[in-house]
Amino acid sequence: MTGRLYGVGLGPGDPELVTVKAARLIGAADVVAFHAARHGRSVARGLAEPYLRAGQVEELLVYPVTTETTDHPGGYQGAIDEFYAAAAERLAAHLDAGRDVVVLAEGDPFFYGSYMHMHKRLAHRYPTEVVPGVTSVSGAAAVLGRPLVERDEVLTVLPGTLPTEELAAWLETADSAAVMKLGRTFPAVRDAFAVAGVLDRAWYVERATTDRERVLPLADVDPESVPYFSLALLPSELTGPGNDAADLASPPRVSEAPPPSATPMAGVELPIPVGVGSVTVVGLGPGARWWTTPEAAAALAEADDLVGYGPYLDRVAANPRQVKHPSDNRVEAERAAAALAMARAGRRVAVVSSGDPGVFAMAAAVLEVAAADFPDVPVRVLPGITAAQAVASKVGAPLGHDFCILSLSDVLKPWDVVLDRLRHAAAADLVIALYNPRSKARPHQLFEAREALLEVRDPGTVVVVGRDVGGPEESLTVTTLGDLDPGTVDMRCLVMIGSTRTRVTPSGQVYTSRSYP
Repeated sequence: MTGRLYGVGLGPGDPELVTVKAARLIGAADVVAFHAARHGRSVARGLAEPYLRAGQVEELLVYPVTTETTDHPGGYQGAIDEFYAAAAERLAAHLDAGRDVVVLAEGDPFFYGSYMHMHKRLAHRYPTEVVPGVTSVSGAAAVLGRPLVERDEVLTVLPGTLPTEELAAWLETADSAAVMKLGRTFPAVRDAFAVAGVLDRAWYVERATTDRERVLPLADVDPESVPYFSLALLPSELTGPGNDAADLASPPRVSEAPPPSATPMAGVELPIPVGVGSVTVVGLGPGARWWTTPEAAAALAEADDLVGYGPYLDRVAANPRQVKHPSDNRVEAERAAAALAMARAGRRVAVVSSGDPGVFAMAAAVLEVAAADFPDVPVRVLPGITAAQAVASKVGAPLGHDFCILSLSDVLKPWDVVLDRLRHAAAADLVIALYNPRSKARPHQLFEAREALLEVRDPGTVVVVGRDVGGPEESLTVTTLGDLDPGTVDMRCLVMIGSTRTRVTPSGQVYTSRSYP
């Protein structure tokens, strides 16, 4: 038996406008899916969060393009159609396995919503139910405090993407109207209201029913301040000034709050799209889930296969649609080759690293193997917060001036090369972040490194030791080079050696001055 597909409307933004049925279905679902732009933030998920439960699978569906350009051969529509088809098949994998899937939708699922694209592709294949929600038009009318239509009037709903002349022609004959899809279309929409001769009675409502709502006469709105979640309303003339109903009604609430900042997508260059048959090398950050970037989370959500060192894969939320391929930490080349082979066979593969994949991690290994044996497989590298950044942020700003990152591991380079580089970095008065400082197989090397540093550096040099930063056993120690005990350090630590300009404040924070005397 297959699972059941639900398109669930969440209303315009007020959490109390989520229906009882929507809340019940969200909490009961095996899989909860939601759309987001490339910044990874989902309004729908935020509204649904109070009703989610532990153990549910979340499917993040990230648009490949929103307002920016694309080099997809089919243009914008081609990129979007390909995305909807791939997203539908991701959900179909769950439905085929008998899992119920809820697709979240702001407002109403069938009112300019993304859910309808899943519905068109899946509803004929699986049992489906659509749960209506309060639309943004209804929410905006309530905020405005004026009826949209009454008696025999006709409400016209229009997309702001229409040409100005066509939009104006509709507005000239409309009893009442709502114009959706503003944002970048706003100047043309306002021009259409002016051409139609109705600008003086039109209203603008932004993020209706939320704590960020804004209501203004349409003529007074700064075009630079208009987000996508806004609309223009032409209320019923029957309740306008001079009519009994209007005289009795309260005037609309006009917000004096400053406009929100521009949308996060403005000016963002679209990265190379991830298609079928590709490898994406992903950095999870140093430990805590919130240190994984939205771009990395999107790549993980899109993948068919997840490849990586076992403990790192354990940090990725379980999704039964995906296959995990854990391996030992010392088989980077083999791991890379396996990922590339799966991609060549048509799979979307995410290779997982801790921290940043380009810093002593899997990115170089994948690219090296790809260059030699898999030149036809596209590889993309997504950055992550690396351990040096994480430790530095926890103690202050020790990387405030020039610094270097050095691995003490001699697995891939001779130990005498490590010591030579360490001495030169110390002599150059760089802050030094030491990765892989001390393992069970080479417990003596950090002791030798400390002695090499003391040949050049003062024993009072500030040292920071961060262990499991971002994890459950996080600890931070601020000491000096003379007092550093290498025996307390293990592979879960990062050791940061300050420069002559590194200082400790009276409150215990560490910083490196940006200037020399």
